[in-house]
Amino acid sequence: MGLQQGLMDDGYEVSVSKLCRRFGVPRRSFYYKPTQSPPKVQAHFEVPIKALIEAEPSFGYRTVAHLLGCNKNTVQRIFQIRGWQVRKRAVGQRPRIQALPSVADHPNERWATDLCRVWCGQHGWCSLAVLMDCCTRELLGWHLSKSGKARTAEAALEQALISRYGSLGIAKDDILLRSDNGLVFTSRSYRALVRSYGIRQEFITPHTPQQNGMVERLIRTLKEQCVHRHRFETIQHAKRVIADWITFYNAKRPHQALGMKTPAEAFALAA
Repeated sequence: MGLQQGLMDDGYEVSVSKLCRRFGVPRRSFYYKPTQSPPKVQAHFEVPIKALIEAEPSFGYRTVAHLLGCNKNTVQRIFQIRGWQVRKRAVGQRPRIQALPSVADHPNERWATDLCRVWCGQHGWCSLAVLMDCCTRELLGWHLSKSGKARTAEAALEQALISRYGSLGIAKDDILLRSDNGLVFTSRSYRALVRSYGIRQEFITPHTPQQNGMVERLIRTLKEQCVHRHRFETIQHAKRVIADWITFYNAKRPHQALGMKTPAEAFALAA
């Protein structure tokens, strides 16, 4: 309607049918007028939801609904109306070998570990080692250091043992520790340390990171919800922020795969 009026103002008379044919628009769409008013959102729902996603932009509607104690369908509808949905990453097309998923039915049945890089301002790129329980998704141990040597992963393993058993020593369970085939995890010192604690190692098939998918997903979550949201000035600054986020992750952040329970709650129920 606005285009036709603009042409008429310029001295051109064009019929509606010709305009619709020119732009490939059905005439019924040209004359369509919405019969319903835009959906309304109640403020007592919208305000706390908006405040939470402004503080944590990567949270989806299920996590927001759980943390606020709201109905997830109500929260999802508000997300859709306001356009607050979290964008999903595009699925790649690279072929992968489907085997040996990193799952576990009981705590301390399988742990998974990996390394990633974190920018720490004046200290440059630092290496972060994390170790998780594949059953409860609990982040048991981590260590951030300036070097990516085996000692970084060894410190994360020892912290995990202290976190789970209260002290260093032979593990009380028959634990499988899964990792990729990197130089750190295949080094003599790391393999000797793992054996000394009574833990068995297992390695994924080369070029198949999905076999260690749980810890890969944990690292992605840590980066999206913590690392990428801060500009660390030093390695000490990074350690403080990451430690606070891990406390939140283990004790307060719900997981859909755990029935919207936190890792700490899942371990308490399984223990």
